[in-house]
Amino acid sequence: MPADALTAATPTWRHPEFRRGARDMVGIALGIAAWGLVTGVAMVKSGLEVPLAVLMSLVVYAGSAQLAALPLIATGAPVWVVWAAAFCVNLRFVIFSVQWRPYFVHLPFWARLRVGYFTADLNYVLFMRRFPDPTPAPEQLPYFWGGVAANWGAWQVASLTGIALAELVPTHWGIGFAGVIALLGVTYSLINDRVSWVAAGVAACAAVAAYALPLRLNIVVAIAAAVAIALIIDHLPAARGARR
Repeated sequence: MPADALTAATPTWRHPEFRRGARDMVGIALGIAAWGLVTGVAMVKSGLEVPLAVLMSLVVYAGSAQLAALPLIATGAPVWVVWAAAFCVNLRFVIFSVQWRPYFVHLPFWARLRVGYFTADLNYVLFMRRFPDPTPAPEQLPYFWGGVAANWGAWQVASLTGIALAELVPTHWGIGFAGVIALLGVTYSLINDRVSWVAAGVAACAAVAAYALPLRLNIVVAIAAAVAIALIIDHLPAARGARR
């Protein structure tokens, strides 16, 4: 059966590519769940009420932005600082959106908004590995939603579990440190070329150098430095040739 006919006749969740997307993501779901559990506990430990923590988990759906914003919220930082930190941490999704545009630009506006909400780092990595040619195809959306089902499900179940059990976790267990370790594990899985390694190294050095800045603004400095060095390297002729 042609791919167009198969997609039209089969519900998304029963499409073969949906199962493939979920299967590809399941191998990473354990790490996502661990990160979600740490983030759920951290939200409550930082002082958020349980209803607000649940709302943040469901609405924000961005672990790195949540972990960046929580210390600022806990210290009573101005709202604009919290928003700026979360915005800078999530700037990578602008790049993801540009890369995804050729695949999903034909979708209606509200369908693209749904895709945008469920977009995540590892969904992007697996999707681009599965479909390196930026040409729309009927099997792409089922594959995307299959990955989302595993990724979003693992994150939300673990995050909500962490929120529910946060009061049972002693503070001296060092949840903040565990969150950093979880983020490092996910970050390592996304660093797959020389430019990424250089950008990560520059970000680490910038974060340490600017550690004395108030309100955790060293995070913003690190992100800006990483983006700047990545753009500079990416525009060098030798780097462009190596990435092809």
